[in-house]
Amino acid sequence: MIVASYKKYILNFKQASGTSRGILKTKETWFLILNSEEKQGIGECGLFKGLSADDRPDYEKKLQWLCENINNDLVDLLSELVEFPSIQFGLEMAFKSLESQNKFELFPSKFTQSKDAIPINGLIWMGTEAFMKQQIKDKIDAGFSCIKMKIGAIDFQTEINLIKSVREEFTPKDIELRVDANGAFSLSEAFEKLKILSDYDLHSIEQPIKQGQIEAMAQLCEKTPLPIALDEELIGVFSVTKKQELLQTINPQYIILKPSLVGGFKGSNEWINIAEQYQIGWWITSALESNIGLNAIAQYTYNKQSNMPQGLGTGGLFTNNFDSPLKVKNGTLQYNNSINWNLNL
Repeated sequence: MIVASYKKYILNFKQASGTSRGILKTKETWFLILNSEEKQGIGECGLFKGLSADDRPDYEKKLQWLCENINNDLVDLLSELVEFPSIQFGLEMAFKSLESQNKFELFPSKFTQSKDAIPINGLIWMGTEAFMKQQIKDKIDAGFSCIKMKIGAIDFQTEINLIKSVREEFTPKDIELRVDANGAFSLSEAFEKLKILSDYDLHSIEQPIKQGQIEAMAQLCEKTPLPIALDEELIGVFSVTKKQELLQTINPQYIILKPSLVGGFKGSNEWINIAEQYQIGWWITSALESNIGLNAIAQYTYNKQSNMPQGLGTGGLFTNNFDSPLKVKNGTLQYNNSINWNLNL
């Protein structure tokens, strides 16, 4: 017999973090806690306000329903939660945690044994030119060989100048550059901006135009001089058939998977299987979860054995995150299993 409860938790950013959708100061998340005899499992339902498909008024009501029905079959529960991908993920994570010998080692591997690391990108938040420049310098000094810049909120020429300054000092072999527009480009300007950006040997651009413009995105992906990665475009696409239709129609160069936004391990596996069927590349990123959710995503990602830098360097963004074995070092995410978890929930 399992007893389930949930708890809301507000993560506070160390410094306000800018995207083209606005400034982030706090991040709401929810924890699902399962108790069975002597064991406990914990999962994180990483709701992302303004972005998640399940940012709905009945979110907490669905968590209550889940706790009341937690002893139902897991497949049935996940099916009932199809429109609540972050709760699906929290549920999968909590059961993995409950079933494991160590409730934080969900996917035992060389990563969790501290014998291997995951290459990750260094994230550059939007802000003033001086602020962005300093972040770039800090990431390079910290050993990152892949940098991802948020663009689309300040003057485009200023952003180009920043990219140019990196390229004048570092070749594509030294530093892989990715940019993320978060849908900031208008249809009329997108192609021209992609052409300008392509002069700087970028790896890719995430979501150049707003999600939901399927035909326009398909045309961009067909003609683009710069590889395009779909991100927000995947949110709210629930069935395998719809996922297949989307990737077949748009045919992007890459997709980016945030398990909290696409239905956890199961949803991510579905997207990966379809992407590989169409020779579409992929990588995995966090959606600003606490270290509890980040831990699950990192362990899952390591087991997928991708050799691309992943987007998992977000654990240090918050003042009130939980002490954990996850550490960023030399452009990689490492698991120092001599460090204990410190949960104060």
